[in-house]
Amino acid sequence: MLKGRCCCGAVRYEVDGTPRHSTGCHCSICRRASAAPFVAWFTVEPASFRLVAGELTRFRSSAHATRTFCTRCGTPITFQSAHYPDEIDITTGSLDDPEQVPPKAHTYAASALSWVKLADGLPVYPDKRPEQC
Repeated sequence: MLKGRCCCGAVRYEVDGTPRHSTGCHCSICRRASAAPFVAWFTVEPASFRLVAGELTRFRSSAHATRTFCTRCGTPITFQSAHYPDEIDITTGSLDDPEQVPPKAHTYAASALSWVKLADGLPVYPDKRPEQC
């Protein structure tokens, strides 16, 4: 069981599924939504994610994507795409122990900031993730 929370602690969640597609996303929308140079995500089936405290606010960040964040402090928590209806992505940094789900690749690297230098030896993909991540 993975557990996580927002920065202020108002939102708490649990994940009981096996994480897949753990990546660092460098797309401009993730950067803008998180105010960070890139965001680490992992994927599970939507039924594996349970909100156990607090409220999440939803917003559409593109025609096909919905993101959630803590209503009180703004911590990004999830991402869902209409292109992958059987998946929910969760911010790795919001886990109580992010070391449990390290990234296995970098995606949308064609959009990466020029001053981000990837030296972790992970595979780097110019756009969307490959299915094996």
